[in-house]
Amino acid sequence: QVQLVESGGGLVQPGGSLRLSCAASGSIRSINAVGWYRQAPGKQRELVAAITSAGTTNYADSVKGRFTISRDDAKNTGYLQMNSLKPEDTAVYYCNARITTRALWTDNYWGQGTQVTVSS
Repeated sequence: QVQLVESGGGLVQPGGSLRLSCAASGSIRSINAVGWYRQAPGKQRELVAAITSAGTTNYADSVKGRFTISRDDAKNTGYLQMNSLKPEDTAVYYCNARITTRALWTDNYWGQGTQVTVSS
């Protein structure tokens, strides 16, 4: 079994920063791509940022220059550093990881989500 647990969400004022973490646990052989998604009320879930196992990153245009995705494979953890937050960044943020288990099964896994609210 593999689990992803996000943390680091909360309430922050416009212009503030938050750092989200996504910790993977279980029978993990390797973590391939890691992505952060978000879903605001009444909107579809959208990709915010992603990072490959080689460290290649890509970002949604709306967060370029403000958000940074990273990973620490020794800790099986991914991160999303969010700076200069705006009210429109308010959403539930989800971590997604493509993981190969020790049984050599590869699948996409999702975390439970963490709420980020940007408001004064």
